[in-house]
Amino acid sequence: MYGNSFKSQLVAVVVPTPHALRAFAKERGLDPSLPAAQLCADPRCAEWALAELAAVGKADKLRGFEMVKAVLVEPEAFSVEADLMTPSFKLKRPQLQRRYQREIDAMYKALPQ
Repeated sequence: MYGNSFKSQLVAVVVPTPHALRAFAKERGLDPSLPAAQLCADPRCAEWALAELAAVGKADKLRGFEMVKAVLVEPEAFSVEADLMTPSFKLKRPQLQRRYQREIDAMYKALPQ
């Protein structure tokens, strides 16, 4: 999840579990055996992920400004090998931001002001 201090909305990079991704595919009539990258590239996957996050946020009584407004669905899990996590599996936020800055900017640009 990322929040730009000059914007009033949050965006996120989401990595679905293989099980959740297959369930999404089945619900939408897609072939669940398709590669994860192909399923994640489908715009309906981002809509699904955003709806799932909204449902959890609503159940947890998050306020509007605390809710994620746009997502990028990433098929590859963050990893130590990709230098996106520490050996103790904590997120390396600066490296994640550098890796996804272009996509973050695009999500903010697509959101209504």
